[in-house]
Amino acid sequence: MRALYITILSMLILQGASAQRASDFMLSKTIVGDYTDFTVDNLGNIYVLNAGNQLRKLSSNGDSLAIFNDVRRFGKVSSIDVTNPLKIVVYYREFTMVIELDRFLNIVNTIDLRKLNILQAKAVGLAYDNNVWVYDELEAKLKRIGDDGTLVDQTTDFRLLFDSTPDPSLLRDQGGYVYLYDTAKGVYMFDHYGGLKNHIALTGWKDFDVLDKSMLGRDAHSFLRYEQGTLNLQEEPIPAYAADARRIRITPSAIYVLKKTGLEVYSNR
Repeated sequence: MRALYITILSMLILQGASAQRASDFMLSKTIVGDYTDFTVDNLGNIYVLNAGNQLRKLSSNGDSLAIFNDVRRFGKVSSIDVTNPLKIVVYYREFTMVIELDRFLNIVNTIDLRKLNILQAKAVGLAYDNNVWVYDELEAKLKRIGDDGTLVDQTTDFRLLFDSTPDPSLLRDQGGYVYLYDTAKGVYMFDHYGGLKNHIALTGWKDFDVLDKSMLGRDAHSFLRYEQGTLNLQEEPIPAYAADARRIRITPSAIYVLKKTGLEVYSNR
């Protein structure tokens, strides 16, 4: 999620001896439940997806704020983007359907990508202008779709740029760039006009995301951070409390660790 997909590793970790390390964070709360994924917005609200495909919004204290469980119509949630807490983007890959929710998790818009002849789209995310980015796998193009379901803009065919086209598991619009992350091929960076800016072979990362100019993720043993424009790849051992995590997200004030039994929140104070 920026989706469900998605988990951020913040700059508090991996930036040197002056920063507090992940091993210093202490368990502050546990949100018990059979959750398959989660994400956190920039206000500290937590969004959890359970095994029944129900999306719940919780406060930073774990109190229930809203529920979205209209799952029969749309099927299984593929990703959730909460970059803008007032416009939450939920993607259902099986039906190539984008649902936009307000802060109360009420549906405010629906975009059927099939009407644009987009039949396969693995990666979807909110755009800088509150439209929606979609990677069209069949046409090998990054497309920007308006709320009215029209095509706003698109890149050239990636098959003209690359010997092998990306197969991104995550799409992120951050800091003036659009990032596509392919576990096998690495990071592809584009500007907002679709121009390729960089390709960095950071392969095999889990929970990849971008915070400011830092690319963040983890492997089996370490948290990883790469600063754009440098050759500096920093690592920190994953602490024991997160060793069996399904997903991890780290913010300046908390580390969120998803496990089989629920979501654990570790605080740095």
